[in-house]
Amino acid sequence: MKISSTIIVLPTLLLTFSLGLKAQTGDAPQIKYRRSSLDIILIESEDFPHKETVIKADKEVPFPDKYNQHIIDAEPFDQQRYSLTEDEKAASKKKSGFMANMEMDLVSNVTSTNIDRSGPYMPLMIDKYNKSNKTANKLVAKWFNRQVDGSFDMKLVGERGQYNASEMEANIAKGTVRGVASLADAGEELIGNTFVVYSKLQFIPNEIVAAAVREAGKTKVSKLPAFLQGGAYKALDVAYEKGKEGYSVWTTSYLYKLRWNDSVAAVFYKDYWMDKNSIDIKRKAAFDNSDLFQLEYVGSAKSSTLVTFKLAKRTEDQIIELATVRNEEEVFAKLQRTYDVFKPKTPLYSGEPITAKIGMKEGLKGGEKFEVLEQTVDPKTGLTEYKRKGTITVDKDQIWDNRFAAGEEVEGDATNISAKTPVDRTLFKGGNKFYAGMLIKQIK
Repeated sequence: MKISSTIIVLPTLLLTFSLGLKAQTGDAPQIKYRRSSLDIILIESEDFPHKETVIKADKEVPFPDKYNQHIIDAEPFDQQRYSLTEDEKAASKKKSGFMANMEMDLVSNVTSTNIDRSGPYMPLMIDKYNKSNKTANKLVAKWFNRQVDGSFDMKLVGERGQYNASEMEANIAKGTVRGVASLADAGEELIGNTFVVYSKLQFIPNEIVAAAVREAGKTKVSKLPAFLQGGAYKALDVAYEKGKEGYSVWTTSYLYKLRWNDSVAAVFYKDYWMDKNSIDIKRKAAFDNSDLFQLEYVGSAKSSTLVTFKLAKRTEDQIIELATVRNEEEVFAKLQRTYDVFKPKTPLYSGEPITAKIGMKEGLKGGEKFEVLEQTVDPKTGLTEYKRKGTITVDKDQIWDNRFAAGEEVEGDATNISAKTPVDRTLFKGGNKFYAGMLIKQIK
């Protein structure tokens, strides 16, 4: 569909987009664009082998660079404190919406080993944690730079969205049509795209898993005709001997999204908003005690890596670190592939050839399809829109290996592929009218 002449096209993403001499010298273009915002909270679990090493490695995982860091002062998530009572578990099963949303996680988390019995109910435990600690309120407070006296401002919203913060604050007070439009755009583009990922880590001796699998297999074999049982039992024993060596790093991550819509925004600006010139202790208390703000469960993803300490150039701790970080990268890639709302937009690095700074860390293997978007603003509504200008496909022969410790592999690595030549960006095929700075987003 052609873009109307009344629509403002923003080839510079409505934001700062500077190529200049840097692009000519081969350095990465300095592009600012509207990203989703993210915090990552670690779920503290029971003791397990090498726990300190695993936790230390997790803390050193580079923050996903396609998201704004929206780090709040989160309370430690001690799983023991938020375990569910039998009554709470029973009540959850009566909620059809919960069970429908949880079906995939119930299947993926309840393994034959039953090592992590909390898995199926973890989202409910996270809900309990969020309610107790007012996590959603803290995310909103972060967006509006809330001070000790309870006052807000629009500095962070203006910075991330390239809005005029002072104008937005004035329009909140005036309630003008233009102000309402800009606030709605910021809410949809920025605040409504705020996520929290809760990650749980485990380091499991493979012997436990192998033994559990063998026992489960024996139950099935016992139901076979007698003349088949001998060979089947022997096969189970062989599989056990082969699978019992070493450890596995398990990572399960749960994705939540901040609920922010027109009705929530209206209450916030009407009942809770105050700037430094209009301090009201009643409004401060109302925000502190409000249950208006909520985090909604989106879904989960899992990743596991086999650790056998066979990497000659690394110590045991370094091998565990590599496996832990690769797990984190893989689980984020899975969340992005599975849940459209969490898929980040990425700017093109160049239009001819078509390249972007994403790669194996984002799960690319070749052949993935992306839509190319051009950002526009409708002057009638003041809202940002994204117009699809075409599609492109990842070239399997030139994929950037941007994973942690690129070039070193760990067993069980699902992304063990290599580009033909060393690159620092991924090449795409398709189209010839695209330019650096246009946004791309993966599609199924």
